This record gives sequence, structure tokens and C-alpha cells, in this order.
Amino acid sequence: MTPVIILKRNKEKPIRQRHPWIFSGAIARVQGSPSAGDVVDVRAQNGEWLARAEFNSRSQIRARAFCWDENTAVDEDFWRERLARAISRRDAMLPAAQARRLVFAESDGLPGLIVDAYNNHLVTQFLTAGAEARKSMTVRHLITLLTPTSIIERDDPMRRKEGLSPADGALHGRPPTEPLVISENEHRFLVDLRSGQKTGFYLDQAANRAALAPYSAGKVVLNAFSYTGAFAVYALAAGAKHVINLDSSSDALALADANLRLNGFAGDRWQNITADVFKQLRHWRDEGQQFDLIILDPPKFATTRANLQRATRGYKDINWLAMRLLRSGGLLATFSCSGLVSIDLFQKILFGAALDAGRNVRIVKYFHQNADHPVLLSFPEAGYLKGFLLHVQ
Repeated sequence: MTPVIILKRNKEKPIRQRHPWIFSGAIARVQGSPSAGDVVDVRAQNGEWLARAEFNSRSQIRARAFCWDENTAVDEDFWRERLARAISRRDAMLPAAQARRLVFAESDGLPGLIVDAYNNHLVTQFLTAGAEARKSMTVRHLITLLTPTSIIERDDPMRRKEGLSPADGALHGRPPTEPLVISENEHRFLVDLRSGQKTGFYLDQAANRAALAPYSAGKVVLNAFSYTGAFAVYALAAGAKHVINLDSSSDALALADANLRLNGFAGDRWQNITADVFKQLRHWRDEGQQFDLIILDPPKFATTRANLQRATRGYKDINWLAMRLLRSGGLLATFSCSGLVSIDLFQKILFGAALDAGRNVRIVKYFHQNADHPVLLSFPEAGYLKGFLLHVQ
């Protein structure tokens, strides 16, 4: 018999509106003894059936709903169909992309599962107890649906919040032993599928790289938190005068160097600097250094609500420094990938930075995550990436 979680009175509204997350504070009691990752029925206080979810007593998000039809059987065919539909949506949105996200967790009705495709190699993340429980089945279905050369699993700190141990390695086939070459909008990039950030490349920024590129023509560009230099490749291809990649990781900058050479750019058009970004920007401020365009694409500053205030100070500081380093009429492309920082909060942070910098700042353009990272309307938390192109006077 399927275990059941009974919600507290007046806690069923989000589930009725198809929000997938059920926090521990919303649950009155659990009937049965579900193990981590087991499927449970979700019922209101009066016994009304609401949804099916995957349960995990070790997570603050106690259950993740994925089905709102009581008559639907949750079996292997159910999960295979979910995977097939997610892949089909990407085929329709980005049919020619060599690198793309195929599955985006709750937004595709597959809680905790990430699947990215790089040519014919798949990189997966099983971030929740439910996704972990479905791992073997998911791999079988991915092999059937896509016949990949390899399937690689990558770890993520979120697994620890779910009570899961670290997980890395090959799940199928032979992964590439060297960085893989992919093409994005006719630019070429080396991607390390085994040890690069996230699943190897920031696929969520693909459209933003292309949208920002035309603003780089003739500009001296600072690409801060540059990782492997993707924004720099686009900027130089669009006619940037000079680009500086700034990052704390020498390994990432080694790949940035390789990416710039791979795309045929002369070495005198770019420079890579390994340094703490905050310290380096302060050093340049003290020197009176100026740029025409600055790109800020930092890692996630806000990982929990407990460090949200500290994260907002970090975002304000880095953007204040950037505004101080821009020539009058310069452009700032600034991003936040912290899901806990809403676009409204991010704009308020930028407003505060502009006031402190004494600059008049106008919004030129909004940035969002790529189309293969869709945001379900009933699950706005999926919209983690936001950005602004700002004109700084």
C-alpha cells in the first residue's frame, strides 16, 4: 500500500496550484514508513487526494510532487514518457544545439534530475533521494532513447542536503579522457565533462552570450569570474578591441587560453589574470583603471537563507566596484545565479550600488537563463538566473 502524507489544515493551496515542494512544516503526519525516495500519496487534512510525490525525511523539502492525476500509474513507462517528453521539447526549442540541457528537474516533472548533452555524451546529476532511487532506471531509459556514447554522473553539494553521499563517475560507455570540443553559435569550446564546473559548461548563458556580443564591438572588455572564457570568445568575435579574463582558478583560465586560441584570436587581443576578483577590482580602482564593458558572472553567492544577507552585500560590493571602473557611458552586464536572490531584489541591490558609486545607471536589457532551462509557471524557483545590461553614466 502506498504511504500517505497528510498536510496540515490550510497547507494544501500550493499543491493545488501544482507547486512541487512540500516542506516539513506543512505535514501533519505520515501514514506508513516510506524510505528515502519512495513515492507517496499527498492528501489534505480532510482526506482529499492531492498529488503523488517523492518522500525524503532527511530533507527540509520533505516531499517533491510530480503527478496530479490520481488515476495515473507511476511505473517505468511513466518515467520513460517523462524523459521522452523533456527531450522532445529540447528538440523543438534547440534542434541544432550540440550542447544543451535535456532535463531540468522539477520544470520537466522529474524532480532532482539534471541531464545535459554534449555532442553524444550525457552528463547527469541525481540531486534528490527520489532521483537517486530512479538512477538505474533513468540510465536504462536514456540509453534506449538517445543511444549515447557515454553517460557521466557529476556530484553537487545539494546531495548532502538530501542525505546522499558524493557521486561521480561513468554510468555507461567510455567518457572522453580529454576535454571535448563543442560548437555553440559557430564558436568552439573545450569542455571538461569530468571536472569542470556544473556539468562542464555554463549552458544556461548561451543566449546571453550571443545577445551581449554586439555590444562588445570596439570595446575594452573585462570578463570577471570568466571561468573558461566563453563571454570573451563571443566578445572578440564581435570585434572587441581587447578582453581581460579574470578568475581565481588557474585551471579554468588554462582552458580559457585554449578556447581563445581554438577560435583563432591573436594573443595580443586578450589577457588572462589569475586573482581574487574582489581584490583585483579594488586594486584597479586604486590605480584608476577604466573599461568600456564589464561582465560580472559570479558563482552562487546565496546558497542558504542564512547567508542571504552576506550574499547581498557581496553582490552590492562587486557591482559598486564595477561601476567605479567603467568609463562614462560604459556598459555593465551583471548576473546572479542565486535562486534566493529574486530579480526584484537584484535590481534593488544594483540601485544601492549605483547610489554609492555616484553614477546614473539605466537598464538597457534584461537577461534570463537559456530556453533549455525552462521555468514552470507553477514553480518560479526554477528561474534562478537573472541579469541586467546597464548603461553607466
